[in-house]
Amino acid sequence: MAHAADIPTPALVVDLDRFERNVATMAAVLRARGKAFRPHAKTHKCPEIARRLIAAGAVGACVARLSEAGEVFAAHGIRGLLITTPVIGATKIQRALQLAIAAPDTIFIVDHEANVRDLDAAAAAHPGVVLNLAIDLFFGRTGIPPGEPAVALARAITRYARVQFVGLQSYDGQAAHTAPFTAREVRSTGSLARAVDTRRMIEATGIACPLVTGGSTGTYRIDSAIDGVTEIQPGSFVFMDLEYGQIGGPDSADYHDFEQSLHVLSTVISRPPGLAVVDAGFKAFSTDRPFPPAPVDMPDLTYAWAGDEHGRLDLSQSTREVRVGDRIAFVPPHCDPTVNLYDQIYAVRGDRVEGVWPIAARGKSQ
Repeated sequence: MAHAADIPTPALVVDLDRFERNVATMAAVLRARGKAFRPHAKTHKCPEIARRLIAAGAVGACVARLSEAGEVFAAHGIRGLLITTPVIGATKIQRALQLAIAAPDTIFIVDHEANVRDLDAAAAAHPGVVLNLAIDLFFGRTGIPPGEPAVALARAITRYARVQFVGLQSYDGQAAHTAPFTAREVRSTGSLARAVDTRRMIEATGIACPLVTGGSTGTYRIDSAIDGVTEIQPGSFVFMDLEYGQIGGPDSADYHDFEQSLHVLSTVISRPPGLAVVDAGFKAFSTDRPFPPAPVDMPDLTYAWAGDEHGRLDLSQSTREVRVGDRIAFVPPHCDPTVNLYDQIYAVRGDRVEGVWPIAARGKSQ
């Protein structure tokens, strides 16, 4: 397929020029500030994108789930994996061990000594295997409280033979979308300050703590300026979405650091009076946000859900003719779960399709 006009709809499309500028912007800022770069692959679930990010300087990829890591990214040769969710239960721990054998630099997250003990006991059956563990700090979701509780867990890890303490994960999931920017800066700075203080406390006991990882697309400029933070794990910057566009920047109500590169392409399939019906409904967009998709460069059109397969555009304020067969692109409300609805991404430059990238980790939620 050579032409974008030949893409069957609904389809997930990435504008390569914008995507590449987004990657270059993030990589340049973090390089200038001496921070490592481990982008979160839960956004794109695509090995080809992970490879391009590593080529731009990333040290690896964060993944949300064990199945994403072992069954997809490691299998496609991606290394430097950090699984940001604890691996709990005998079956998953055995899968984690197989991943560690195939990709020994993989980092696993823990927040409880019982999990450490289970990982260590399982690794004992595999001579030579040592699991890399980072402590997850609690900032509203998973994790152990920063400070003394985390120090005690770091000490506990050092008492086991088949695991190795490598550092701290400090991810404040709500900070990324805190608005306005000044409030986001206060929140993220405060969370990471507690992580850096915890690192100092751990190192004061004689335990090395080389890694402090965290941050997001919405806080990367804030977090990368903090001494003691070693790497940033943003995800949505490669694509962006409606929600990220609304969080505000230091000098604007909109967030302009990165360009909207991801769109859902649809076709107008019917033209009832005053309306246009497109072939993109609930199955084409994530619906976990309180606002609908937005037509690209067509602010006078309003999208409304019209079922699983369809969307309805109100043309009452339209200044242009909309015909059956027209292609209309939309900005998704939330990029991560929208990507998970598709099998592939069409990589487009201008009107040319340069690649079709499998979303190989789609549905890998275990």
